[in-house]
Amino acid sequence: MNTLEKDIVAKIKSFAGPSTRAMHLRLGIGDDAALFAGRPGQQTILTSDWFLEGIHFLRDKHPADAVGWKCLARAVSDIAAIGGEPRCFLLSLAIPKKLTAWLREFLTGLKRAATRFSCPLAGGDTTCRDQILMNVTVIGEVPGDQAVLRSGARSGDALFVSGRLGEAELGLRLLRDASSSRPKNDAALKRHLYPEPRLTLGRWLSKKRLATAMIDLSDGLSSDLPRLCSASKVGARIEAAMIPAVQVPSESKLKGSDPLLLALNGGDDYELLFTVRPRHVRFIPSSFNRILLTRIGQISAGRKLMLVRPEGREQILRASGWDPFRPGR
Repeated sequence: MNTLEKDIVAKIKSFAGPSTRAMHLRLGIGDDAALFAGRPGQQTILTSDWFLEGIHFLRDKHPADAVGWKCLARAVSDIAAIGGEPRCFLLSLAIPKKLTAWLREFLTGLKRAATRFSCPLAGGDTTCRDQILMNVTVIGEVPGDQAVLRSGARSGDALFVSGRLGEAELGLRLLRDASSSRPKNDAALKRHLYPEPRLTLGRWLSKKRLATAMIDLSDGLSSDLPRLCSASKVGARIEAAMIPAVQVPSESKLKGSDPLLLALNGGDDYELLFTVRPRHVRFIPSSFNRILLTRIGQISAGRKLMLVRPEGREQILRASGWDPFRPGR
């Protein structure tokens, strides 16, 4: 390891977040590999997520501490979607040589996220390149019989979503709009820059055995709902009027900011989409820890995905959310 890389690793280690002396993490940064001790009766969850400059964030627009927070929050959201808890994570980071100040702010945000989600940094890798890229791998756990998969939905199940959809996409548009004068603490901006994975909600739904299938909304409702339905071999019918869409300010001049389209196709919400057996619907509150829970439709026996417009007209729901491989993206 050359001196510069050694310095970068030392900085990362100093910002590692919660103590790596936790019971489940026997050995953290500083050796060839970390040692993780799983708990009896728990299944281990593994998830990995890329975060790339120019695709997932813009260096001249996104604060470095928000990049640090979000790169971990995105991966932790996958743990929430299966009803588990994060235990530790690995970070692979590639950055240009002269980004000392950026790295410091990035690690500050990463440390805040690691503390917030009780998910210490266990190790990883570093290298040098012109553009920033990072890969985060999170290790989590869920009790052996409580994992909530995408494949458990059945015809007749009610379809619920947490939070308000499209807010993060609106925040991204505000961030990119040079004419926008929205304050830095604007709710939509905060949702885009500092998302909160729904760990407590996911764990509650899993522990109470209320959710039959679940997925986190990272690419948009119109793209993530088909993934859940495909895994469960079912269809769905959702009511546009019931979808808790973002409230677009009346003075906003952003083009294409239709609340319904933002809610259907906007990515980065990291809310939970889940299904519930009809007999258990009465146990789902209207809010959980001040997070809105809304019934938006129902699972159907066929494989069609239908959207009922506010005026009552039905149409096929097209997957129009985030897709890195879509032509013309």
